[in-house]
Amino acid sequence: MAVIRLIPGAGPAVWRGALAWTEEGGAWQPWRLPPDRIATAHAPVLVTRARMPAGVRAVVRTDAAALELRTYAAADDVTSLDVTVDGMLWRRTALAAGAVTSRVELPPGAKVVEVWLPQFGEVRTGPLVLHDATYATAAGDEGPRWVTYGSSITQCRSAAGPSETWPALVARRLGWDLTCLGFAGECHLDPVAARAIARTPADLISLCLGGNVHGFASMSLRTFTGQVSGFIQTIRDTQPRVPIAVISPMTSPPRERLVNPVHLTLDDVRTAVADAVRTLRRCGETRLHLIDGPSVLGPDDAHLLLPDALHPNADGYRLMAERLAPRLAAVAAAP
Repeated sequence: MAVIRLIPGAGPAVWRGALAWTEEGGAWQPWRLPPDRIATAHAPVLVTRARMPAGVRAVVRTDAAALELRTYAAADDVTSLDVTVDGMLWRRTALAAGAVTSRVELPPGAKVVEVWLPQFGEVRTGPLVLHDATYATAAGDEGPRWVTYGSSITQCRSAAGPSETWPALVARRLGWDLTCLGFAGECHLDPVAARAIARTPADLISLCLGGNVHGFASMSLRTFTGQVSGFIQTIRDTQPRVPIAVISPMTSPPRERLVNPVHLTLDDVRTAVADAVRTLRRCGETRLHLIDGPSVLGPDDAHLLLPDALHPNADGYRLMAERLAPRLAAVAAAP
């Protein structure tokens, strides 16, 4: 049996979820926005978030006896590395700043192995090394392609692990090929993000909009509703028939009536998102669908929020996945 090395960005298409890879000092940096255009956002924090590999994973069908992966984290705020076997969590490994080599023994025989990079923390990776393997083939590019965009509640730092963010759970449940564009604190309808989504082949697109705009007061009512429409139309110009689900902000009890510096409450933002979607539908956007945020995580679910009363805990993200999976599946299947 042989040792097989699977280099990010090279064939076969084992590595999934990154829009691009660059080599840096013998390791590979995953990018969730195009590295040659990210500077046009003029947002240094967004650049940092785009280098965090939320949803980036290797998916391989193999008979390997063990795997090995060397990761390079920029700081100790990095979350864990998850390995699943045939869809079930097999090993969760804590990471730390600097270089860490993770070796995981695998069960015998043929199986599908997924290696999920941390959903939070700047991380570069070496090749995925499979030990005592006779074959390794791509296994993650077979299902419908799903691109999801949002804030920290899509990046899911407080999920139990990278394979248990709500997008990861939905994708695993439905057999979808996930590209997660969740950027904590940085979901401000940036044109670079709209163009990246437009250029990424997809069978379904979901957009979770509004939370960061309220929290950072980055847009007023005068600008926000039109920006939502423009963001969607930029995507639609390139992907005219792909169904798009727009998710308005989840419930955050102290923020529902909290007036921010540009005179918007969270409920005002939610209403603006709904207005943008309804207006576009009246203009003929029949493959555009609204999912009301409080129907995904509402007032009765406040016990599943962290002490900031905004971000879900691990159980909150599991509940989000449970509720969103059938609704997103219905959007994907709608005529």
